[in-house]
Amino acid sequence: ATFGLDAPVARFAAQLHQESGWRPDARSPYAQGLAQFTPATAEWIAEAYPALRPADPWDPLWSIRAQVTYMGHLWQGVTGAATECDRWAFALSAYNGGPGWVARDRRLASAKGADASRWWSHTELHSKRAAWAFKENRGYPRRILLLLEPAYIAAGWPGSAVCPNT
Repeated sequence: ATFGLDAPVARFAAQLHQESGWRPDARSPYAQGLAQFTPATAEWIAEAYPALRPADPWDPLWSIRAQVTYMGHLWQGVTGAATECDRWAFALSAYNGGPGWVARDRRLASAKGADASRWWSHTELHSKRAAWAFKENRGYPRRILLLLEPAYIAAGWPGSAVCPNT
């Protein structure tokens, strides 16, 4: 995906801050490297986007290129979002927990009478994930879009807040 000249650099920086604290050697029980890819997702993205072969989540340059590519892939896959802010929240939730969960959460939100085109105060409130996963996943877009992205913009990183009034 291409985001054009208005590429949300501050948003991607905020995401890397959240993922690894900018540590290329970061490791969790599930993921590794600067952008915290699971081994399976790293292999998938390198297969789906041959310019990213071979997969190397420990290489900071590979991680950043893969992060932006994967976010573009997820962002393009979000359809029917009410606003760009909602679209980015859905895409970030998918990066953190998988696009399958986002689809299930949107269906559940709709079934419960919430607006499945909206993330904030609608879909974000509905999921059948484990409590720990729900808490982590819902905090992920909130921290990136509402706390870290504005801080990076204030520090002079390129971009504009996608959720200025949320």
